[in-house]
Amino acid sequence: MGSIRQVQITFDCAEPERVARFWCEVLGYVVPPPPEGFASWAEFDSSLPADRRGAAFACGDPSGVGPRLFFQRVPEGKVVKNRVHLDVRVGTGLVGEERLAALQAESARLVALGAVQERVLVADGFNESCIVMQDVEGNEFCLD
Repeated sequence: MGSIRQVQITFDCAEPERVARFWCEVLGYVVPPPPEGFASWAEFDSSLPADRRGAAFACGDPSGVGPRLFFQRVPEGKVVKNRVHLDVRVGTGLVGEERLAALQAESARLVALGAVQERVLVADGFNESCIVMQDVEGNEFCLD
């Protein structure tokens, strides 16, 4: 059996484009060009049947290294804690106060984009500090 070379991460959400554009800002991802024959994603979207308009959106790492993110509209809202979450690695290689300052600066940037800071977990001698966040639709992620 061969090894898997790529992974796509899929988010269930109410507003796919809004959530995708938030994650583009978080990760430095980009929205790919629209399908051939369309000048924009809005033009492509308007060509779809009414019930499919705004139903999905995607973005990806411009370097091609990170996974593609796919966002799909679902009718139900989020009601429980995520079973899987993303760790956004902004403090790699940093420790103590320097790490916490980097995490807090990134948290402030993301809060300005619509994220919510849930709680700060301060280093305890075993684990380094991290900040638990929520995206624009309440999906948990960590600044690590």
